[in-house]
Amino acid sequence: MRSWGARAATAAATVVAAVAVHDLRQRRHAILRNFPVLGHFRFWLEAIGPELRQYIVTDNDQERPFNRDQRRWIYTSSKGENNLSGFGSDDNLEQAEEYLIVKHVAFPAPPSPGCPEAAVVPAAKVLGATHGRAKAFRPASMVNISAMSFGSLSGPAVEALNRGAAAAGCLHTTGEGGISEHHLHGGELIWQIGTGYFGCRTQDGDFDLARAVDQAAAAPVRAIEIKLSQGAKAGLGGVVPGVKVTPEIAAIRGVPVGEDCISPPRHRAFGDVDGLIDFVETLAGATGLPVGIKSAVGEQPFWEDLADRMVTRGAGPDFVTVDGGEGGSGAAPLVFADHVSLPFRAAFPRVYRTFAERGLHEDLVFIGSGKLGLPDTALLAMGLGCDLVNVGREAMLSIGCIQAQRCHTGRCPTGVATQSPWLTGGLDPTLKSVRSAAYLVALRSELARLAGVCGHRHPGLVDLDCFELVDHGRDARPAREVYDYEPGWGVPSLADQAALAVIQEDARVP
Repeated sequence: MRSWGARAATAAATVVAAVAVHDLRQRRHAILRNFPVLGHFRFWLEAIGPELRQYIVTDNDQERPFNRDQRRWIYTSSKGENNLSGFGSDDNLEQAEEYLIVKHVAFPAPPSPGCPEAAVVPAAKVLGATHGRAKAFRPASMVNISAMSFGSLSGPAVEALNRGAAAAGCLHTTGEGGISEHHLHGGELIWQIGTGYFGCRTQDGDFDLARAVDQAAAAPVRAIEIKLSQGAKAGLGGVVPGVKVTPEIAAIRGVPVGEDCISPPRHRAFGDVDGLIDFVETLAGATGLPVGIKSAVGEQPFWEDLADRMVTRGAGPDFVTVDGGEGGSGAAPLVFADHVSLPFRAAFPRVYRTFAERGLHEDLVFIGSGKLGLPDTALLAMGLGCDLVNVGREAMLSIGCIQAQRCHTGRCPTGVATQSPWLTGGLDPTLKSVRSAAYLVALRSELARLAGVCGHRHPGLVDLDCFELVDHGRDARPAREVYDYEPGWGVPSLADQAALAVIQEDARVP
């Protein structure tokens, strides 16, 4: 007869095996599929996280780049769970510098009659209207998915985001890695063209207009974004580590398998502001699509020259995407990630002011990115003049990212930022797409509610008069003074506001 210890060990082994089988067969949690049994420890530790942090580790608002409170809001929103907090704020207002305060009004604006807050939050401006693009359109959502290439993200992750974009009525920016089959699951695209010209390049790496036209026509592309630089590594170009360059990615991009895929730091198709404007107009003329640019912000003369030449020529980008230096999921040298290019709150006002001083701010659509996927940061971006906000890492969190910060290694444990078949196999794109959509809708809903608190029926009508910045819990400065904005800057023209009101009225739910 076996000893009691042997029987207990057998029983324990049976339980562990049963848990492992369950974990491998379930599809809701990538961590459990990739790390059966062991993955449960992550959830158990997370459940007692407040207690551990309170007595041992960190506060809810200490971790970076996204603190525990921010991640919890994204996770619970994406899962359709209770995303409220209790017992007051745990932010340290007495020590915070330039702490953002949204100024509520005594009589908040009601939502559109019979219309759920999250149902209709379109852009106030029409993309491509100023320059008469044949395929100009009004984006249906003010919140959209930022540029993250297939290659930096896994195929299932891109598919989950694209399906989520379709369900939420959002646009999905492809990233500079080209349009893959993973982008073709119902979500409409902004096709990003970077310095590598992936998807529209010659064998020698030059830009090929004919291929660009064919590519734009072969996918649900609504606009084209020319990438000049990005916040994660401004001035450096893009890089996909060789461990992520699979045969599929190599075929899409036209590069060797297993070698680092590095985009040049500058474009070969143009080398000055007039060349950039010519390139924009050539692309727009050949495709009929709105064409814009994306850039991090460093030197100021470029923006001044661009605005001046646009005034003189009456041509140029239909939209400008400003990427904050604190943004980016891509691999980058630490010094570039930490010290090259301005953070969003410093960068965007400089760009917007440059165009506003020349009377172009109502003609361009402004898009912001760089940690704008939370209600407070997104609303301030609207007040600064953004017509749309793009979310990147927050969207990754919504589909399972746990901020492991292994994006550059090819060993992302949740299968989001890796090409490992083992790890990507744990990410179910159909289930994760539901979470992505739920997060996007929750963010829109919060923006609509915050706008109402400020007395406006649409987030695009919020201006800097709705904010103050508080230092150490006592000294408050109006945001308009801090950012040196003139009255009227940051809100749509009266014509766009009138059109927006009609759209909201027509979208009423009976």
